[in-house]
Amino acid sequence: MATYDESIRSITLDADATLATYTGVPGLPGSANPNNGKQYRFVIVTGAHQCGLADHDSPYPIGVLQNKPQVTGAAATVAIRGVSLCEAGDTITAGQAIVVDDSIQGTAVPVGTTGAGTVVVGIALGGAAVGQLVPVLLGRFGA
Repeated sequence: MATYDESIRSITLDADATLATYTGVPGLPGSANPNNGKQYRFVIVTGAHQCGLADHDSPYPIGVLQNKPQVTGAAATVAIRGVSLCEAGDTITAGQAIVVDDSIQGTAVPVGTTGAGTVVVGIALGGAAVGQLVPVLLGRFGA
């Protein structure tokens, strides 16, 4: 995977119940499989100093979750600028404008995908199939 010179700009908020997923340690009894939780999905502000999963109706997705909050109220690191990996909710190719999907809540899909939002949140810098990670230049593009 390519590297990018610009580092991610991030903020930390409290995770709400939509993000709090116990994943545990990979391979240990009681750990989730897959072990990724809601990491690399788009989030919105859901309360004072709090964020949760975005969906296609979210008018203001603020960024992409970078960590795996295990419980409600845990720190959620959110990439708000730069290049972040994002989980693909549909097939994505490089150069496509990205919006938030609702079929797999918080995932990235190309503009025009059925059930997807209309707020462009980034531009894909690579390609990915459903469930894979794709590098996305975060930002508001277009009108």
